[in-house]
Amino acid sequence: MSDDNGGQHLVIERTFEAPPDLIWKMWTDPEHFAAWYGPGSGTGPGGAIDLRVGGNRLLCRGVSTPEGTIQMWFTGTYLEVIENQRLVYTDSMSDEHGNVRSPAQMGMPEGHPTTTEVSVEIEEVTGGTKMVLTHVGIPAESPGAAGWTMALDKLAARLDEAQRS
Repeated sequence: MSDDNGGQHLVIERTFEAPPDLIWKMWTDPEHFAAWYGPGSGTGPGGAIDLRVGGNRLLCRGVSTPEGTIQMWFTGTYLEVIENQRLVYTDSMSDEHGNVRSPAQMGMPEGHPTTTEVSVEIEEVTGGTKMVLTHVGIPAESPGAAGWTMALDKLAARLDEAQRS
C-alpha cells in the first residue's frame, strides 16, 4: 500500500455456521456482496468484480443521509486470491467509473487514507468457518469499525438465509 496509515488497523474475527465456499461466494459475487456490505439497511446495485490477482473491483453502496439516499462507489485491486481461503484487495472511494476520489472530496475527516487494504482469511473449523477480517488504515475504534461490525451481522443473516433456501 502506498498510503501511510499510521499503523492503524482493524481486526475482526467471526465464526459462522456456514461452509467456507458459501462465505467466499458472499465476498466475491457482486450481487451477494452488495446485499450485506456496509452499515444500516441500504444496499447497492451491485457492481463488477474481476476476481484475479491484478483484477479490479467496483461496487456501489446506497447510503442514507438527511438529504436522502446517495450512492457511494468503492474501487480497488485484488492483490491475493486463494479460493475459499484468502482474499486481499485495496479499497478506495471512487466515482461510478472507478476513478479514485480523495477523502476530502468525499467529506471524510482529515487524515483518512485514500487507499486502504482489506484481507479476509477463511478457515474451516468444527461447526462452521472462522473468518478473520483485517482492514489496514481503519482504526479499531473508528466509525469504520462499527460499520464492519454491522455489515458482518448482515452477512451472518444472509448466510443463514442462503442455507435455508
